[in-house]
Amino acid sequence: MLISTAFAQGAGAGAEGGMLVTLLPLVLIFVVFYFLLIRPQQKKMKEHKNLVANLKRGDRVVTSGGLIGTVARVHDDELEVEIAQGVKARIVRQMVSTVMSKSDVAARKKSEKAAPEEDDEADDEAEEKKG
Repeated sequence: MLISTAFAQGAGAGAEGGMLVTLLPLVLIFVVFYFLLIRPQQKKMKEHKNLVANLKRGDRVVTSGGLIGTVARVHDDELEVEIAQGVKARIVRQMVSTVMSKSDVAARKKSEKAAPEEDDEADDEAEEKKG
């Protein structure tokens, strides 16, 4: 026999430590992939899901096909988007990639009502200065 028994026994004892050393790089690679690829992608998907769920009439949106339009009507799984004056297209909600500007009808109405009141206050102040 060319291999001695002492040499064979030494190889068996070193195999346990070698297994940890071989698995450590694989675990490290998985951790790096999780933090650099998987976690940001899940966060992005969650944000897109919230964006699509909160779409409402009057929002200006960009579709994944590149169309820009204003949401005219909201259905369950579809949106009716006005892409030009009098031209409406029905699209699937999930195809909206971004919302360019959120339209808040209530805020717009408040600002329209507040604007005349501010003008009245300015007129009152001007009259007080004259008199």
